Amino acid sequence: MSDDGFFDEEVAATYDEATSGMHDESVINEVVDVLAGLAGDGRALEFGIGTGRIALPLARRGVEVHGIDISKPMVARLRAKPGGADIGVTLGDFATTRVSGTFTLTYLVFNTIENLTTQDAQVACFANAAAHLEPGGRFVIEVGVPALRLLPPGQRAVPFDVGEKAWAYDLYDCATQSMTSNYVDDIDGKARFRSIAFRYVWPAELDLMARIAGLTLEERWQDWDGTPFTHESTRHVSIWRKP
Repeated sequence: MSDDGFFDEEVAATYDEATSGMHDESVINEVVDVLAGLAGDGRALEFGIGTGRIALPLARRGVEVHGIDISKPMVARLRAKPGGADIGVTLGDFATTRVSGTFTLTYLVFNTIENLTTQDAQVACFANAAAHLEPGGRFVIEVGVPALRLLPPGQRAVPFDVGEKAWAYDLYDCATQSMTSNYVDDIDGKARFRSIAFRYVWPAELDLMARIAGLTLEERWQDWDGTPFTHESTRHVSIWRKP
């Protein structure tokens, strides 16, 4: 891992070309609708702001957005986009980095909480989010539910993208709650492999982290459209409130 975390120049160069659907305008609009409503007339702070996938359209809605990110190459791409120079960004680890002022909303989306690869770091992230919030402010996380139910007996790998020249799979370690997302690409007949480390986390564990930070669960959905979270949900959007 480099000083830019797992999002070095090579990853940043193609990040906005991801085919997972995360860059679809309809997906982004749904996320921004919820976040803009929660921010209200206040300020929003994004942990892991990256290339501005969510921050830029949220700012266009009139919300003052600030971000924290460890990756200089990702932030450079945010800066190069229309409106990117107007968004304040602090370089650093979002688990511990503080910025000035308070916010009505702090948020991290698309599994970013799992980029913190220890439980201590995830607990610190909740404490950091709470410290930035005004009374009544909210902390929002979007993250997948660990896909352990998909594991055959004795297996650790779950494929999530299988193409003609690209393959990707998650590799789980249930003893440590660690996982890696692994990517194999066929480039002109040569295989390229890269791996990104995560720590998977359960909804109940996140609720305990929130409680430690003085936050209370307000909503939990399986998607940004407010569909209730159930046993069959593969991800969740959770909203905690600061008293």
